[in-house]
Amino acid sequence: MKPLSQLMDLSGRKALVVGGAGHIGWSTVETLAELGATLSILDLPSACEDRASDLSRLKGHDVAAIGCDLRDEKATRAAVNKALDNLGGLEILVHCAAYTGVTEANGWAVPFERQTVEAWDTALRVNLTSPFMIAQEARQALDASGHGSIIVFASIYGVIGPELTLYQGTGMANPTAYGASKGGLLQLTRYLATMLAPGVRVNAISPGGVWRDQPEAFVERYVSRTPLQRMATEEDMKGAVAYLASDLSAYVTGHNLVVDGGWTTW
Repeated sequence: MKPLSQLMDLSGRKALVVGGAGHIGWSTVETLAELGATLSILDLPSACEDRASDLSRLKGHDVAAIGCDLRDEKATRAAVNKALDNLGGLEILVHCAAYTGVTEANGWAVPFERQTVEAWDTALRVNLTSPFMIAQEARQALDASGHGSIIVFASIYGVIGPELTLYQGTGMANPTAYGASKGGLLQLTRYLATMLAPGVRVNAISPGGVWRDQPEAFVERYVSRTPLQRMATEEDMKGAVAYLASDLSAYVTGHNLVVDGGWTTW
C-alpha cells in the first residue's frame, strides 16, 4: 500500500494549465507546483505578461507562459503543441479559462433581452469548444504518460439553474450562455471519460460562487443561502485540484466534484 504522501506526489509530472493566469487558474498553478509538477501556462498574451513577475515566486519549478487567444482554433492548437514540446510530454491538463459573469464583452453581462448571439457564440467557443480542441491535441501525450488526468472547471450553474434574485439591484448579471456552456462542459467530461479510458481520467470541478469583492447585497444573499455560510475562495479549490490531478483519485473518472459549501444540496 502506497502512503498518501506518495499518492499525491506529482514530482516529475508535466502539467498544462489553460487559463492559468486567472484567479482559480493561478491557485491551480500554485497547487500543482507545490506538489512537484513541472508547469506550463496557456492564457491570453496580456494575462501571461501580467503574471510574469509572479512566476519567480515558484523557484525551483519550470514554469513557462504561452500566450494564446482561445477563440482562434489554429492558434489554440499550435499553442498546445508548443506546450507539449516545451514540457516533453503531458500528464495533467487543467482547463480553467472561461467567459464569466464579470467578463467585459458587448452583449454579454446584460439583461437577457440584450444578450447577443455574438457574445453567446464567443462564450461557447472559449468555455466549451476550446477544451474540446485542447483535449484532441493533448490526448496522445496524456495517454502515453501512464498518469493522464484532465480536469475541467465547470460550475454549479452547469448543474442547476441560476438564482436570479441574487443579482437584483447589484449591477451584476448571469449570462445565459455561461450556464449553458458549463452544462455542456459536464457532458463533455462524461464523454471524454469514456472515450479516453483507460489511459486518461477526465473529471470536472464545479465551484460555487467565489468571493471577489462583489456588492454587499449580493454577498449577503449568497451567504444566507449557503449551508457553510460563506462564499468560496480560490484556496478552496486547491484540495480538489490536488485530488483529481494525482493518484489519490486513480480510480475516479467521469466525476463532477462540486465545491460549493452546500449550495446545491437544498
